[in-house]
Amino acid sequence: MALVPHNFSEVVMGILLVCIIWFVIAKFVAPKFEAAYQERRSAIEGGMERAELAQQKAEAALERYEAQLADARAEAATIREDAKNQGAQILSEMREQANAESARLVANAKTQIDAERTKVLGQLRTEVGGMATTLAGRIVGESLDDDERARRTVDRFIADLETTATPEPSGRS
Repeated sequence: MALVPHNFSEVVMGILLVCIIWFVIAKFVAPKFEAAYQERRSAIEGGMERAELAQQKAEAALERYEAQLADARAEAATIREDAKNQGAQILSEMREQANAESARLVANAKTQIDAERTKVLGQLRTEVGGMATTLAGRIVGESLDDDERARRTVDRFIADLETTATPEPSGRS
C-alpha cells in the first residue's frame, strides 16, 4: 500500500501543517537552539581566552620568579664573598694582634730577664768577690780587709772574664 493521499484536502492540510510546524520551529525553537549554541561557543572561546591569559600570566610569573631567583643567587654569592673577605680580614687582624701580643710578651720577658741577669750578676759579684778575697787572703797569707781594694780587684777580675768569655751558640735549646 502506497502512501498516496485520497483527496486534495489532505494534501493541503499536510502542507499547511508542515508550514505551521516550520514557522513554529523557525520562530521559537531555532532561536533558542541558536542562543544556546552561541552561549556554549562564547563560553568555550572565553574559556580558551582565559586559559591563554592564565598561561601568559603563568609564564610572566615564571620569568619573574627566575629573575628573582637569579638575583637571590647573585646576592648570596656576594654575601658569601663578603663573608669570606671579612673572615680573611678578621683572621689577619687576629694574627696582627697575636703578633703584637707575642712581641709585647717577648719584650717583657727580655726586660725581666735583663733585670734578673743584672740582679744575679750583682749577687754573683758580691759572692764571688767575697770568696775571691778570702781565697786570695789565704793564698797570700795576709788579710785583704780593705773593701775598696777588694772590690776593685773583683771588678777587674770579672771584667776580664766577661771580655774573654765566648758566647755559647744560640742554636741549642
